[in-house]
Amino acid sequence: MDAFQSLCAFLQIPSVSTNPEHRDDCRRAAEWVRAFLIGAGLEDARLIEKDGRHPLVYATRCESPGKPVFLIYGHYDVQPPDPLELWTSPPFSPTVRGDSVFARGACDDKGQVMILLEALRRMGSALPINVKVLIEGEEETNGENLVAFVRDSPGLLRADAALICDTEMFAPGIPTLCTGLRGGVFGELAVEGAAQDLHSGVYGGAAPNAVEAVAQIVAALKGVDGVIRIPGFYDDVAAPAAAELQAWRSLPFNEDEYREREVGSPELTGEAGYSVLERTWARPTLEVHGIAGGFVQPGFKTVIPAKAHAKISCRLVPNQDPERITALLREAIQNATPRGVRSRFDLISAGPASLVDPSHPILQAASRALAETFGRPTVYMRSGGSIPVVDLFRRALGIPSVLMGFGLPDDNLHAPNEKFYLPNFHNGIDAVQAFFRILGDPRDV
Repeated sequence: MDAFQSLCAFLQIPSVSTNPEHRDDCRRAAEWVRAFLIGAGLEDARLIEKDGRHPLVYATRCESPGKPVFLIYGHYDVQPPDPLELWTSPPFSPTVRGDSVFARGACDDKGQVMILLEALRRMGSALPINVKVLIEGEEETNGENLVAFVRDSPGLLRADAALICDTEMFAPGIPTLCTGLRGGVFGELAVEGAAQDLHSGVYGGAAPNAVEAVAQIVAALKGVDGVIRIPGFYDDVAAPAAAELQAWRSLPFNEDEYREREVGSPELTGEAGYSVLERTWARPTLEVHGIAGGFVQPGFKTVIPAKAHAKISCRLVPNQDPERITALLREAIQNATPRGVRSRFDLISAGPASLVDPSHPILQAASRALAETFGRPTVYMRSGGSIPVVDLFRRALGIPSVLMGFGLPDDNLHAPNEKFYLPNFHNGIDAVQAFFRILGDPRDV
């Protein structure tokens, strides 16, 4: 089975970690990864399970004394495919259109995990470095199993650095290393008013409306100008260095093309005075992901909702403390809560932003491998997203992470018609092998 056939087999497994109905599928995906690693010649390939959580897959190949040890990380779980009606082809039936394969998980992260696994398989016994592989199944949920394993088993994971393929290239054909990730605070706003839903004709004008209260609270947290109105929220924000900003300005970025092709909105929004790249890479945010409450089925039902919820997240940048931001968010919610209702913010997860020095020798080796493979100089960028494991590895294991991603900005991560550009898939396998070869030569690191 070639690399593309293996990828398609992997993509056919609906390993949606957030849905209990797919628990068996998540285990099947873990077993598939384990079997691939065994076939690739890795040792001690096993599943690590705890308290009914989705399994971790762990394996090693440490046969090169004195050579670097790399922790290879990825995840086999995927986001839910909903809404299904917006998919051009079934989300778990990989379909090639043009130069891309379309499926849930194609880019995030099964396609990029396959780059790592296939590179290991092709190098086989000629692998010039030592590797430890850790593929998890809860990245799209809370990652509790991974956090516990990393903290409880540092000896099994001891390494010089981690390699993660879960980011994107700046544009097709431009080799890219990601040097920064935003952190985040993720949770749910819950509002309760009356004891039960009430008739709007009988009680309208006297009873509090929970859905309206959620809207009022959310509107108080961020203005129409994109500025977050939580007192103290921006106090600790660290601005990018002048050299980093200059490097971003040199990237081939067209704001109108970005708006039309990637966003698809009539206009871009956000804080005035900052470029799009600054706003998405180096400024904090507050977003509402969904509001639920009251009657939302077809037809009409005149009720005053007693309860309502909103999913809220804040993306954080360097120097912002997730605990402090959570406390400020809770205080702002209480201050904005209207009369007649009770509110609370339930934290789901939180983590800080991360930055890596691009002059680190290991990142320079990665830069060289990418440049050799793609035939042009490597560029450096940050990502607006969050990969909590990067900070976990830094704090618990004391190691940096190389973020060598091969996705593209328009790959529709977490959205219908997710895709992976196949030239990046094949070039990615070559680039990872080149990286391993450079690391294995002491003259190159």
